[in-house]
Amino acid sequence: MSTSEYREGSLEAPTRHPINWKDPEFYNEEKLFAEMERVFDICHGCRRCVSLCNSFPTLFDLVDESDTMEVDGVDKKDYASVVDHCYLCDLCYLTKCPYVPPHEWNLDFPHLMLQAKAVQHKNGESKLRDRILTSTDKVGNLAGIPVVADVVNAVNKNKLARNILDKSLGVHPDAIVPEYHSNTLRKRVKKYKPVNNTAEACEKTTGKVVMFATCYCNRNKPDIGEDLIRLLQHNGIEVKLVEQEQCCGMPKMELGDLEAVERSKEFNIPQLAKVVEEGWDIIAPIPSCVLMFKQELPLLFPEDEQVKKVQEAFFDPFEYLMLRHKAGKLSTDFKNSLGNVSYHVPCHQRVQKIGMKTKEVLELVPDTNIDVIERCSGHDGTYAVKSEYHDISMKICRPVVNKIKQAQVDHYISDCPMAGDQIENGLKDGSHAESPFTLLCHAYGLN
Repeated sequence: MSTSEYREGSLEAPTRHPINWKDPEFYNEEKLFAEMERVFDICHGCRRCVSLCNSFPTLFDLVDESDTMEVDGVDKKDYASVVDHCYLCDLCYLTKCPYVPPHEWNLDFPHLMLQAKAVQHKNGESKLRDRILTSTDKVGNLAGIPVVADVVNAVNKNKLARNILDKSLGVHPDAIVPEYHSNTLRKRVKKYKPVNNTAEACEKTTGKVVMFATCYCNRNKPDIGEDLIRLLQHNGIEVKLVEQEQCCGMPKMELGDLEAVERSKEFNIPQLAKVVEEGWDIIAPIPSCVLMFKQELPLLFPEDEQVKKVQEAFFDPFEYLMLRHKAGKLSTDFKNSLGNVSYHVPCHQRVQKIGMKTKEVLELVPDTNIDVIERCSGHDGTYAVKSEYHDISMKICRPVVNKIKQAQVDHYISDCPMAGDQIENGLKDGSHAESPFTLLCHAYGLN
């Protein structure tokens, strides 16, 4: 009898297999459905993930309402409803599932859902709305034109227009959609003069940073990017934006459009690999974009040496600052305390396996208390704005909202600005989510 038969699940650290998405067998629907039935049967017998995304309640309801009350009683046509609720956060894989590799059952639910999404997309089943929402560069380039930006922002705030958008495109009228700025981060960064680089190389860091601005931070939240630049310069770290960039590819990956992910990779990776070769580190202000370069692209393109080079040089911003602090290279000349802060940890940061670096850095500020919330906000970039999923997304977010309501806090924050919007939407009390970059700037007296 093998050792695995004596235990419920694996006691070893999870590992992941590369995604062999270019193999024609990856798109074999018969094999896909057989694997989904195998995995769904294991999930049905376990049910530990029921409190995560809505994929699992959907699956379990399908099973419980079937004639057999087992997975074999579920019509395979209904498998798509399970897939549609998965937004590839990876939390089930990393925090709940006892059967992930190296366990012999080799269960990787998110990668299976990604395969199913890729098959759906290849079969032409992606909705027009979803193709538009995930085309962040094209939408941003159009909506970021000065006059157009004003019109788009006005429409997004108009109740009648939002109801029309709901009926015509399927964007929920109550969902917070981001504003577009014609005065982008790339334009604003020109006003920041280069600092006298006093940062020394230490703890895996060179003290020179190239920022992958991200399409979201460039056009939707440029103020966040500015705050991050101020933080780095305050610590003597030379910072510049990557010369050219496209969307990291995460939205298209969640759609299952892996060819589009490859096109973004072919544009971005040479730009980033070049700056690594020149001695720069790389950061991005949005956790999903960091995860894309640190985990997803290396799993999608495991043989690409440039992808590996970029992966090794890519950091979460607070991971970077904490590495500097451990080497005694982070400024702690704080001017202001932050009081009580509710900190929502985004899923795409949790699965980076770096620990709570944002919390650790903010706790360096005197008279500051950080209350951590490790629950999904339910946003996922596009999921929360879709008409058919918005109410479900708000239900997923409710535990986060309730915890903030029950706490006496001076600020509530999330590393993910979209998650912050989702929480703000749930609170509906006139308060606003803040960026941890903004809070740290306040602690330093920079804003």
